[in-house]
Amino acid sequence: MAVKTGTSGIGDSLNRREDRRLVTGHGCFSDDFNSAGQVYAVIVRSPHAHAVIGSIDKSRALALSGVIAVFTGKDMLSTGVKPIPHTPFGLGKADIPMSNFDGSPIVVVQHFPLAHDKVRYIGEGVAVVIARSVDLAKDGAELVQVDYEVLASVTNTRKAAQANAPKLWSHLSSNVCLDAQLGNEEACKTVFDKAPCVVSLNTWVQRVTAMPMEPRAALAIYEPTSQVLTLHACSSGGNRLKNDLSTVLGISANRVRVLIGDVGGHFGARGMINTEDAVVAWSAMQLCQPVKWTCERHEAFLSDYQGRDLVVDCELALDEDGYFLAMRGSNISNLGAYIGNFQPLQKGVEIMSSIYRMPVVHFRARAVVSNTTPTRPYRSAGRPEVMFVMERLIDLAAAKYDFDRVEIRRKNLIAESELPYQNPFGMVYDSGAYHKVMDAALTLGDWSGFKSRQAEAKQRGKRRGIGVANYVDTATGAPRERAEITIHPNGKVEVVIGIISTGQGHERRRFQCDA
Repeated sequence: MAVKTGTSGIGDSLNRREDRRLVTGHGCFSDDFNSAGQVYAVIVRSPHAHAVIGSIDKSRALALSGVIAVFTGKDMLSTGVKPIPHTPFGLGKADIPMSNFDGSPIVVVQHFPLAHDKVRYIGEGVAVVIARSVDLAKDGAELVQVDYEVLASVTNTRKAAQANAPKLWSHLSSNVCLDAQLGNEEACKTVFDKAPCVVSLNTWVQRVTAMPMEPRAALAIYEPTSQVLTLHACSSGGNRLKNDLSTVLGISANRVRVLIGDVGGHFGARGMINTEDAVVAWSAMQLCQPVKWTCERHEAFLSDYQGRDLVVDCELALDEDGYFLAMRGSNISNLGAYIGNFQPLQKGVEIMSSIYRMPVVHFRARAVVSNTTPTRPYRSAGRPEVMFVMERLIDLAAAKYDFDRVEIRRKNLIAESELPYQNPFGMVYDSGAYHKVMDAALTLGDWSGFKSRQAEAKQRGKRRGIGVANYVDTATGAPRERAEITIHPNGKVEVVIGIISTGQGHERRRFQCDA
């Protein structure tokens, strides 16, 4: 809480205090934590995208001097370990609801820390080897023999949604686990049938992975006397991780402590429990000995939660003057092997029309599972993908029908006088000065002077281009509050609590009292 004198501090930048410690090598990250008597874990990972797990022979690994234990998914199951508690939908109250258009329930599948029946992506963990050193644990992992029955797999997002695609889950009718429809299909068709100008875009926004400088690590310490489990990990939410571990391991949350030091990189990849957190914690409880695991770079490519991966087929209808008439299409979000979160699909499709006036829409929004690493919400989940689609459609229309790229945007932008504005998907835009922002960007970028810069570059044998795009984001969760204390010369103390973002508006609450 900032203490200021005389002026409002809401929105002010705060000086950073941690930089000197970090840049001089005095940070304390997850791998910097150690405990006396700790042993080391290495995960045995599947080389197959899709396969039935047969027998797992531990004998050769256990015979290696220095190897303490080898645990499998079935070993964990035998002690009552529960699946990882994924939360498919976000918590934002402003988000539009989504459900299967046929009224069927949303599909949920179980994601255990170690696979015990089938592997569903390359790199999925099937066993953990624990030894007195990392090298011995690696040697032991190479000696674990797993009998796999390889199955047909599907990794392509569009193909995963097809009825004849290899199914990841035998109890499901397809790989589609959410199939929603938004908008008015008939009204959209009527507009498109008569529209003089139509452009289309079929695209795939490929998946990404965070690749932070600091790979993940976890150190679990279990105290048998007090029955308290302590986990040192890199995560953005200690409470969430504590509660999830409590659920997975079947122990009271007040017996779980999660300690998080400096976290090297996040942007969505470290927003929830990882399978290795649960494996290390459970192993420490079985051995009553501290267990440490440190991810290696090649493992991070395979096992870190990934992001994006959206296939979009979209059409935009316009009149002769370039005013938008309707928009329709299909969005398919690739969840990976397990159903972690629908938020990128949900938050994306609800603002497909961006900050433009769009009279009619219809979209089919599907989420699919595939034989790939699980995905989760990354920075501004779902929104950058659909902003790209909208802006690309506008440029395609400008090129095809000879509209000016700036003017077509300007005439379709929502005006300040129209706010609050409800877009055709049901999202409410509470504030914004979209024309002013775009004009400011054009001025800063010297849009009007581009042709002279382009001509100068051409004389030097270079090709210069320029583009313009608009962007909007949405609230990501519950209202966030920021408090400020102001001490006035008359001795009065003023406390202002500002609601930064609720998705439905902004407000400030002011309180005064004597010093």
